[in-house]
Amino acid sequence: MKKVAAGVTQLQIQRFVNLYFVETGTPGEWVLVDTGLPGSEKDIIAAADKLFYPGTHPEAIILTHGHMDHSGSVQALAEHWKVPVLAHPLEMPFLTARAVYPAADPTVENGGTLAFVARFFPPQSFQLSDYVQAFPTDSEEVPFLPGWRWLHVPGHAPGQLALFRESDRTLLGADAFATANHESVPALLLQLPKISVAGAPFNYDWQQVRESVQKLAALRPEAIGCGHGPVITGLEATAGLQQLADHFPMPTKGRYVQEPARLDANGVVSVPPAPADPLRTKLAITGVALAAIAAAAFFVKKQKTHQQNDYPKKQADGPRVPRTGKAPE
Repeated sequence: MKKVAAGVTQLQIQRFVNLYFVETGTPGEWVLVDTGLPGSEKDIIAAADKLFYPGTHPEAIILTHGHMDHSGSVQALAEHWKVPVLAHPLEMPFLTARAVYPAADPTVENGGTLAFVARFFPPQSFQLSDYVQAFPTDSEEVPFLPGWRWLHVPGHAPGQLALFRESDRTLLGADAFATANHESVPALLLQLPKISVAGAPFNYDWQQVRESVQKLAALRPEAIGCGHGPVITGLEATAGLQQLADHFPMPTKGRYVQEPARLDANGVVSVPPAPADPLRTKLAITGVALAAIAAAAFFVKKQKTHQQNDYPKKQADGPRVPRTGKAPE
């Protein structure tokens, strides 16, 4: 676990995704922000018991957005702790199985390793109707967290939230950006600090992504924790985020670059057509070729087996030896 700021602790799950324990200001009370990957609940409960006291539970769970690496353990934790789960209203269709998030874009420019892996991600939609409720949006105050305010930062997910505490300029940025090179598996595993674009293959509206980064950079944060990457503080946090905002690397090619997916309160309205994916075509061709080779090998093996089984029969049906014991001349 790593300290982000006073009363804010980061827990990293499998060196890939982060979640946060945020204290309310009342001793022993806290809120969990995000829930990591599926199957992470035991690690999260153990960390909470160590950080606070055995048997502790949060006042609530807040989801910055509903992607699998942020909501994966929410059902198990909600059942264990019996606490409310809050998410932005625009995330509700995807968290209650009424809609599926826009498909990932493995063709996006500079998508790196994540783009390759995104080809094999299943469609994301979850049935959490019994657990999740809409985050109140009638004010900027964060429920259960006095002194914090929330900001809507779409582009990566329609109802993505960032949380900001003005008193010490602490920012929990979700996947609006990352604090490590999100497109490089080695950089993530080594936790090399670098403020950069997050989740490129899953960004469905690049203009919104850039505007969200600019909105958060204007806060001039001095302590940053995001969904992916290490904690970054001080000038490195403030200047690094401003650098990303000023020189945002807008991709030039990809499914959602020229035309975004359109979403509303009911889910996905429309998505642009998927561009040709050369790698997927190559993989398909390779798969067909391997299947053909396997079929040919099976046929050859079957023929050999048939011939071997038929040989004794031919021997039995061959020339008969007369009773004299001499072979025919």
